Amino acid sequence: MEYTVNKLARISGVSGRTLRYYDQIGLLKPARINSSGYRIYGQKEVDLLQQILFYRELEVSLEDIMELIHQPGFNQKEALENHYEQLKQKRARLDTIMATVEKTIASIEGGVSMEDNEKFEGFKEKLIEDNEKKYGKEIREKYGEETINESNAKLRGMSQEDYDAMTLLGDEIMMLLEKAYETGDPGSEESQKLAAKHKEWLMYSWPNYSKEAHAGLAEMYVADERFTAYYDKVVKGGTKFLRDAIIIYLGME
Repeated sequence: MEYTVNKLARISGVSGRTLRYYDQIGLLKPARINSSGYRIYGQKEVDLLQQILFYRELEVSLEDIMELIHQPGFNQKEALENHYEQLKQKRARLDTIMATVEKTIASIEGGVSMEDNEKFEGFKEKLIEDNEKKYGKEIREKYGEETINESNAKLRGMSQEDYDAMTLLGDEIMMLLEKAYETGDPGSEESQKLAAKHKEWLMYSWPNYSKEAHAGLAEMYVADERFTAYYDKVVKGGTKFLRDAIIIYLGME
């Protein structure tokens, strides 16, 4: 079956304006343009739009979706299986948050007691989900499934006190990075304090620590533009500076 923009908009819930924009940027081109100048979409385009909407539901950017679905080896079945697994994880996280809300309401009403650490279970799941979404593929390839699963389990079991401490330490690292960068020397006292704090921060979630793994992560920061953007938002060139400070701290110059 074939669809015009208006018909496809009706059955998909996507506005005609959005479909035209997807055509404009090359994300979803119509199968053809008919003699009247209307965009015509076939079954292939309908299925592709479904994939795009799945990715959007998982909060994947249009730029990343473009790269994914237009790969020569793009496999629709594998993509659907991946969507399914990620949606199950998202549902589980939402179920956790909903259960937390229900417990909190009951606690306020005085019917159910609630431990402080229970109040934050859903938020830790969100942190894990975000990390998996951004860096999951790379870190699993680098460190292995078992290590990452153990790290996630450690984070899930973390007390609220430790979780708060880890969050505060992450903020402190950003402030230290700015101060250390001003010295211009990754071997300076301030820079080495930064590297030590970074190790301390890692230990909250890493099941095991090694100098080699720490150095490898520092190199990944520089190699992966997403990590680079995260640390460079404090100061341009801060990611490479942090990497150099860590390498010196580890005695691996």
